[in-house]
Amino acid sequence: MSAASNLRSADQFLCSICLDVFTDPVSTPCGHNYCKTCITHYWDDNVLYKCPVCQKMFGRRPDLEVNTLLREMVSEFRREAQQKSSSSSSEQQAAEPGEVPCDVCTGTRLKALKSCLVCLASYCETHLEPHLTMSGLKRHQLVEPVENLEDRICTKHDKPLELFCKTDQTCVCMLCPVLDHKTHEFVPLREEYEGKKADLQKTDAEIQQMIQKRRLKIQEIRASLKISNDAADREKAEGVQVFTDLKESVERRLKEFMKEMKDKQKTAEKQAEDFIKDLEQEICELKKRSSEVEQLSRSEDHLHLLQRFSSLEDAPPTKNWTEVRVHPPSYEGTVVRAVEQLEKNLTEKMKKLLEVELRRIQKFEADVTLDPDTANPWLILSEDGKQVYHVDVRKNLPNNPERFSTCLCVLGKQSFSSGRFYFEVQVKGKTEWNLGVARESVKRKGSITRRPQDGYWTVWLIKGNEYEANDRISVRVHLSSPPEKLGVFVDYEEGLVSFHDVDAAALLYSFTGCSFREKLHPFFSPFINHVGKNSAPLIICAVNKTV
Repeated sequence: MSAASNLRSADQFLCSICLDVFTDPVSTPCGHNYCKTCITHYWDDNVLYKCPVCQKMFGRRPDLEVNTLLREMVSEFRREAQQKSSSSSSEQQAAEPGEVPCDVCTGTRLKALKSCLVCLASYCETHLEPHLTMSGLKRHQLVEPVENLEDRICTKHDKPLELFCKTDQTCVCMLCPVLDHKTHEFVPLREEYEGKKADLQKTDAEIQQMIQKRRLKIQEIRASLKISNDAADREKAEGVQVFTDLKESVERRLKEFMKEMKDKQKTAEKQAEDFIKDLEQEICELKKRSSEVEQLSRSEDHLHLLQRFSSLEDAPPTKNWTEVRVHPPSYEGTVVRAVEQLEKNLTEKMKKLLEVELRRIQKFEADVTLDPDTANPWLILSEDGKQVYHVDVRKNLPNNPERFSTCLCVLGKQSFSSGRFYFEVQVKGKTEWNLGVARESVKRKGSITRRPQDGYWTVWLIKGNEYEANDRISVRVHLSSPPEKLGVFVDYEEGLVSFHDVDAAALLYSFTGCSFREKLHPFFSPFINHVGKNSAPLIICAVNKTV
């Protein structure tokens, strides 16, 4: 039998009332076939007896008998369908965990291909065939296989959810707009689905973009970590080399010290040994003369004694040892001189290290300019924003919130909230100044205290020769010579602010363990000019990286 005849047979064996294959088929006088039970119940519920298909009226209720030929044909059709179902079942896959199983299969439940929103059941390929071939079932709404089909039915009206209420943002059936959502706005589920799908695609694109940004951030962090580790390795290698050199220098100075001490000891020992040797030689000669004198004194020979007396009367020639002394070498100051030499070597090495460190932090040079909106009215700023000094005439400037009203201060226009930055200021010719960095939120009006707890990290020169770091407690800074150019370095994350004598490549002072939580600005105070004695400006200089 061909596929086309199979499709016709399946449609012919379908009861028009129950839409299923005939059970005990009977024929009406007009020639239409029904299940005996279906047509019996249909006529039991109606006063008029008519055919449900052609609507032909019968004067009396027809007597119906089972159509034996049709029943045999139906039985044959069922057997063929069952055989085909068994054959298809062997080819189809059983439903795996997470997959929707067929609701009709008995025994091994196969994977469902579709779910019917009318029947509220899911079907495998075999059991789906009636929905694809029979005219009555073709009208049912099929969807991709899903579980919990009851969730797709309106709980109030027992109808499929086919519309979307935009007012309540919920899915509804066809009766809901008429009964419960009369004034609401509705669209078909597919239309809302397309819109939401587009939104999801947009959201997914945004998520993918966020993922990409975070992947790039991971790469950036890993690259930063590698740079940090490489820098740490270089610093450790340099530190090992420095301390190895220091150790070798100490050992070398110790060896030189011990050699010098041994040489002095050997010289003293050689002198003493020479004296002792001469003394022992003289003792030997004296003992020999004493023995001769004693022997002669016992002689009874008058002539012999008188002849020998003149030669033995005097003692043998000897050195006058009265003033002879062994003078021990002077050891005083030997250790001091050795340590001084070591200190000199260490100072030279330290100077070289500081020069290297200065060159390193100079790489973080920031282009700093003065902010005129923060400058005290008694201060004059150069047009390029690189110089500031005090004058005796107060300028008429607006008292904006950013401006220092009393203290002779000005902030840098640039702010920094991460990383590292460095700038240099010429202080040559000045007898007083104050430099460093300040928080953006520092007090600007009235008198201020320049301490870390107040948002300032600064160093100043007062009274012409006293340098102090304005830490929580003022710290005197002792310098061998006044600096002419000061370098200020900040490592925001490390919490470090350090001050350097640029020309001497010397570290003046460091604020460590600082906790920065807001923007930092360079801070400058040229102080009062004292009738010209402190009139030189503070000058922000370009960094000379060849230092």
